[in-house]
Amino acid sequence: MKSSGSKTNLVCYDDFRWFSEDLKTHFDSSAYITSAFINVEEFMLYIEKNPVPDYCRIAILGAHDTTENFEMIGRLSKEIKNIDPSTGIILIGTHDKMEEIRKIIPSGIDAYIPKNNNLIHRLTNAVQKLVSAHNVRKSRRKRNLAFLLFAFLGIVIITLSVIALIKLPGLF
Repeated sequence: MKSSGSKTNLVCYDDFRWFSEDLKTHFDSSAYITSAFINVEEFMLYIEKNPVPDYCRIAILGAHDTTENFEMIGRLSKEIKNIDPSTGIILIGTHDKMEEIRKIIPSGIDAYIPKNNNLIHRLTNAVQKLVSAHNVRKSRRKRNLAFLLFAFLGIVIITLSVIALIKLPGLF
């Protein structure tokens, strides 16, 4: 599985090693940098210390069956968005607790994926969606910059033409 362009940074918080080993074996190391953490402090330290301005970074968080864990994941997702708003967040939880998770963690999550046999396929689709959105944002920035440079160049040419027309009317 290849990512278009640069490498995608997948950062997993999986305190029970619930899905991270499958993730590391499934995503190709030539297109993805996959890091898994079981400790919240190490996970957040990695997010803070390793900025990836040109790469797409996706945080994958595992939510387990307790309300306290859901609240902790909610705080964690808010901290991630405060550090880097462009980081995509995917939340993995049990199928029967997904509605409770959505109520406790209502915003800031890009994809909610239930843990079942289709986890890797759904995760792949969610990652590809976030990578595509990242690439669209990058293309939009480049397009806007090119447009501004073109507009500036046009204004400079028109200004110089008007000045030349006023100062040297014989040339026209």
